Amino acid sequence: MRERVPKLLYDRDEWTRRMMRWHFSPETGSPFWLRRAADLLFDPIHDILSYDALACFGAFDIAWLRAATARDLLPRGFTGRPFRVVETGGTTGAPCRVVDVTRADYDVQQYRVMLEVRGLDGGDVLAMTPSGPHAYGYFVSKLADSWAGATYFIDFDPRWVKNLVRHGQSTDGYIAHLVTQTATLLAAERPSLLFTTSKLLLTLATELPKPLEEYGVHAVCTGGTSCTAEETRYLRAEHLNGVRWIDTYGNTLMGHALQADGPVPSYHLPPPFGFVEVVDPANPDQPVGVGERGRVRVTTLLEDLFIPNLLERDSAVRTGPHPWLPWDGLRHVLPYVSQDSQDSTEGVY
Repeated sequence: MRERVPKLLYDRDEWTRRMMRWHFSPETGSPFWLRRAADLLFDPIHDILSYDALACFGAFDIAWLRAATARDLLPRGFTGRPFRVVETGGTTGAPCRVVDVTRADYDVQQYRVMLEVRGLDGGDVLAMTPSGPHAYGYFVSKLADSWAGATYFIDFDPRWVKNLVRHGQSTDGYIAHLVTQTATLLAAERPSLLFTTSKLLLTLATELPKPLEEYGVHAVCTGGTSCTAEETRYLRAEHLNGVRWIDTYGNTLMGHALQADGPVPSYHLPPPFGFVEVVDPANPDQPVGVGERGRVRVTTLLEDLFIPNLLERDSAVRTGPHPWLPWDGLRHVLPYVSQDSQDSTEGVY
């Protein structure tokens, strides 16, 4: 991965200093961060000299991002460069719009290495994922482009599903619509890779008239929603014989925490572009110990986007480094439920 994306070689403190200069210099910073700098009690360029010092920013309020326009978030250093506007799913409120100048290219190179070491790169791809303004479909199409593969999309609008949920209506009809489209493409085009979510995979696998392997699928790549241990065992035992299952943990704002193989898979976000930590919900500045459950906190440190200390809607168990991905990670991801509420929120995709 470091050969493909040389910026991954940066030390995290050196990269932090570089990103502070980028995002807070008038020549290169975004209007969003240049305006917010006036309200900070410190100088990001001169005072934030290490990754740990990013704690000075405190917790990031997602409402700030919802109130920003895409142009507000575009760094001046990218003036004249083509960019894409991508949106979050809006699971916990109004969608956020952010810009992608370089990020998708980095994500593709990292993910492709993960496929290559498993012998799975190449061939055509079926994306049972949202497209349009959503980053997931855009990423899948760029990944297939990297080896000149075709991408077959189904017509998938996750916001319609969420609208049904908010009004107390059944989502069964819409999910059946997604499954029908996917089954047609599997039979007609025989793609090598299927991208979807764990929850949709559960439905698809049980509805198809024959196993995925018989459609020519070599691997299923999932992300976006969690699966219980029992659901995972069921899928592997009953529906995924002969098909590799690669899962990632991530979203539009943080990117892809990649799966490391093991008896229980773990997920690791390659630094220095982002950092995923598991923290004490009552004291978010304090990481939990390895093997303990806490709330997920993410920092995004890209030229495209800077978000410090964002508390995610998920909980997880902290893990140590993996030989392939030698940074702390997480496993057993579940929706986060606060002590004050029994409600949890999980994205449809």
